[in-house]
Amino acid sequence: MNIRPETPADFPALYDFIREAFKTAKVSDGTEQDFVNKLRAGAKYIAELALVAEEAGRIIGHIMLTKTHIASDNGSERTALILAPLCVALEERGKGYGAKLVEEAFLRARKLGYDSCLLVGDPGYYGRFGFAPMSRFGLTSKQDIAPQYTLACELTPGALFNAGGTVDFLG
Repeated sequence: MNIRPETPADFPALYDFIREAFKTAKVSDGTEQDFVNKLRAGAKYIAELALVAEEAGRIIGHIMLTKTHIASDNGSERTALILAPLCVALEERGKGYGAKLVEEAFLRARKLGYDSCLLVGDPGYYGRFGFAPMSRFGLTSKQDIAPQYTLACELTPGALFNAGGTVDFLG
């Protein structure tokens, strides 16, 4: 398996890939492919952290980390990343490709100086990567999302110690 940054030439194929992958996802609203296009068009897009997994020249997975800010309780802001989305082709699930994408994205994020990552997702799946409820770090979501699904991970130990603040997953 080869993991590399996505390129504009990949965008049409990735649109279709993401749409297909989320048709069989546990949780999906059917608009993930449009969400990715919206993220790419925004100022928070980080091309180096939007990765494609390929096997024999075929896309089998995709992950995207984008910038966000935590509005701290004391009025300051801190930068963090949001992991959304992560997807793997149905026939390739259960082979560790999703985990490899997360690990590679985190490695690259650390090299770029990012120290924390947030997401809305399954704590049973993402816990293996160090994600825990955001409430553990004093963080809340601006959106009305069940708190057990709003997760945070320190890419650098202690990065979110006493962070406290609010995260806008849509803004």
